Amino acid sequence: MTVVTLGCGGVREQFLGPRVQEQCDGEWPLCGTTVGCFVGDRTYVESRFPGKNRLGVRLFEPSKVTVSFLLSEIAGTGEKTTIRWYETGCQARVTRDITGRTLVGEAEKAGFVERSAELTNVGDHLIEWESDARLKYAVKIDVLPLRLAGTPGSQ
Repeated sequence: MTVVTLGCGGVREQFLGPRVQEQCDGEWPLCGTTVGCFVGDRTYVESRFPGKNRLGVRLFEPSKVTVSFLLSEIAGTGEKTTIRWYETGCQARVTRDITGRTLVGEAEKAGFVERSAELTNVGDHLIEWESDARLKYAVKIDVLPLRLAGTPGSQ
């Protein structure tokens, strides 16, 4: 299975916009572990599943943080993909699980897969994800301050 590119510039270009790829090859201490980078609205990361990955995001006010994956080179859906958002200090976390069929089905229908969580603390936050799917992905993080997000709740 592959994700079809449609429209002006294709799905990948529409998904990433003007963002540049972050190599994530640093070592930043966060939550008792290390992350390779902090990602914001101008960068994205590429990697492969199966496996686990993590990065940091810095919040300046309570925000809705959306993790979005653009999938390609799909060789297997796997059983489960998990995304975890941690509050500062990693005292609390939000977890979203996605079944393998849902992951690939959403990507084929919408062109990408996204999940969100509301984080209320200011500072550095750990976001990690893991999957047993077999595919390549680009991941981006979008941050929307809760004061602008409208209704409470998350996807």
